[in-house]
Amino acid sequence: MSSLGDRLAAAAARGGKPDASGKHASGEAPPVKDELARAEGGNTPGKRAATAAAAAEEAGSGKRAAWRKAADRIEEIKSSVHTELLKQLGPQLYDANVDQQELEGKVKTVLADVLATQDRPLSGADRARVTQEISDDILGYGPIEPYLRDDDVSEVMVNGHDNIFLEQHGRLVKVETTFADEAHLRRTIEKIVTRIGRRVDESSPMVDARLPDGSRVNAIVPPLSLDGSALTIRKFATDPFTADDLVRFGTMSQRTADFLEACVKARLNIIVSGSTGAGKTTTLNVLSSFIPNDERIVTIEDAAELQLKQDHVVRLESRPPNIEGKGEVTIRDLVKNSLRMRPDRIVVGEVRDSSALDMLQAMNTGHDGSICTLHSNGPRDTLARLETMVLMAGMDLPVRAIREQVSSAVDVIVHQTRFKDGTRHISHVTEIDRMEGDIITLQDIFIYDNSAGYDSEGRRLGRLVSTGLRPKFLEKMADANVRVDPMLFAMDGN
Repeated sequence: MSSLGDRLAAAAARGGKPDASGKHASGEAPPVKDELARAEGGNTPGKRAATAAAAAEEAGSGKRAAWRKAADRIEEIKSSVHTELLKQLGPQLYDANVDQQELEGKVKTVLADVLATQDRPLSGADRARVTQEISDDILGYGPIEPYLRDDDVSEVMVNGHDNIFLEQHGRLVKVETTFADEAHLRRTIEKIVTRIGRRVDESSPMVDARLPDGSRVNAIVPPLSLDGSALTIRKFATDPFTADDLVRFGTMSQRTADFLEACVKARLNIIVSGSTGAGKTTTLNVLSSFIPNDERIVTIEDAAELQLKQDHVVRLESRPPNIEGKGEVTIRDLVKNSLRMRPDRIVVGEVRDSSALDMLQAMNTGHDGSICTLHSNGPRDTLARLETMVLMAGMDLPVRAIREQVSSAVDVIVHQTRFKDGTRHISHVTEIDRMEGDIITLQDIFIYDNSAGYDSEGRRLGRLVSTGLRPKFLEKMADANVRVDPMLFAMDGN
């Protein structure tokens, strides 16, 4: 084999001397560097970088493989421990009559015994993790249990077993947590509905339920849900918000709070309207808290959420049909029945069907001070929806007659809006005046002013301000011995 010097000399003889452009007479680039590169085994800077990158990728792959192996081992242990728990405790885990604290003690005892018998030892951190996750799965609701305990989370949305979103501070956030598979998610849904005597399967693929703490649950499973089961949980506030809280959050102003408190005490009929998630139930709960303690209150809801602190409260909850399609009790049935219960106030969680007619009848027949919520996009739209729902009762009433009923029954519309930045604000406090021709006239008392625009983070800088107009029902309030400071309606502040 020739030496490196001989090969370089031969290359120079073949290529000749380079010209001014740096190329040889043959027109080819000088081969010297190429010869040197080949002589050094191709160890160029580019190749060294590529080699280093490949080594780093190989190391990363090794770490990922090790992490997956450890995760698979944890999942295997969890599965075996879970199976053993089911064998030892059996149906006690899903018995609604078993005391929760007693069940929790049994589960933790059995869990400790089963983990102690594992032939493969666990580190302290892994043992704590397995214990917590299995406890959440057995005693709670699996991977979403930590979010149900988190006070900053207001809603949990599961879109299939591997796609979970939360609502935090009014904004949607996706989390990395997942259910193990579709079967795991279905077990969690069945645990929720079984405890309240409901079922969910292919023949009954939709269910509304509530957790023991009052949180609202909606579940829908295949074949209606195409990408796996969907579970939505709107959390129940263990400590209900007060009017001071809503003022502090900016949902309403102090003047508005004082005015609405006076309206409730004066037994005006109020409708709280807004879109889904706008905070209508929270505002309804605050308004209901203004009801005097010496009155009999009947609350009617699909899922009991209201938390009234008064002494004399009767809580009614609607019931869906059973497996045979019988036994349904609707909101309308409960509103009718409540009229025979000698109520001073009727509070309806949500009017969404023909119960609107019975609610108007109640407001027009001496049950002043009633409050309800209704889905709509604005005060005027609230009246349109109310008319539509009255027509759903099947009564062939002329529209003018319905509008006269509405104008005489309802005094105030409190409309709430959830803005793009996630904040919730009362955007209108509107008086329902009288009929002019075939049209109900409305008058805004307070309205949300967004002329200040947005801050640097996209949050609204607006506020709820007075329009300067005084409501015409002030005389009605005075007759109820409730007087309002005229300065509430001044335009020079909020």
